[in-house]
Amino acid sequence: MTASTIRRALVYLFLSIAAFISVFPFFWMIVGASNTSADIIKGKSSFGDALFTNAATFFTQVDAPRIFFNSGFIAIVGTALTLVVSSLAGYGFEMFRSRVRERIFSLLLLLLSIPFAAMMVPLFVMFAQVKLVNTFVAVVLPTVASIFIIFYFRQATKAFPSELRDAAKIDGLKEWQIFLFVYLPVMRSTYAAATIIVFMTNWNNYLWPLIVLQTADNKTVTLIISALTSAYTPDYGMTLFGTVLATLPTLVIFFLLQRRFVEGMLGAVK
Repeated sequence: MTASTIRRALVYLFLSIAAFISVFPFFWMIVGASNTSADIIKGKSSFGDALFTNAATFFTQVDAPRIFFNSGFIAIVGTALTLVVSSLAGYGFEMFRSRVRERIFSLLLLLLSIPFAAMMVPLFVMFAQVKLVNTFVAVVLPTVASIFIIFYFRQATKAFPSELRDAAKIDGLKEWQIFLFVYLPVMRSTYAAATIIVFMTNWNNYLWPLIVLQTADNKTVTLIISALTSAYTPDYGMTLFGTVLATLPTLVIFFLLQRRFVEGMLGAVK
């Protein structure tokens, strides 16, 4: 057995272990959704017959259409606004030259080191003063200008052919036309990757909605499922069924954009 064969076998072994560690929690979640709380506590690892019972209990105790609408609205609107603002910022940082450009961008990156927990109190006070607490606006606004997504778009824009922009300028296109009709179609893989990242972040957002959303009608999926687990005697089967439902939208988005996501993360420009 050659050294390259051994090395390849070790790589596949490591990847197999990593894949198992990644997939097992999802498998356990699906299995648990079909079992009773007693079976889950015992550690039963096979499918049970309590799936429909858990589903009926979940839809009885939870206003599922309402909380999924709330989460979907926040995730979709937040994702759309973040992509617009962050892509424009990333495009501008890369395309327009100035002496202070790098300093401003370095300052933005420095702000990434500030934990969100340090900004929660000032943010809450600001939204309370303008009477936006317990509204979706208060959840969406802090996520719109994502420094990470701005950085991501700027790095991806470095691979954008400058010849296309120059040719568009010669043809008489204005900057906003270049962005809409040249840049955006070429960078569609980058947008797909950013869409998955931002949508998953907004959909799974927990801490900030927990603080600003104060009535049951405005609660999101993550808040309701967390509340189910904090009961004195939690129904684990029902909770895992709700968790499976809450996972489906992100899975659908990922599989729809999977190919573009890989291209975008690799920096593909077409």
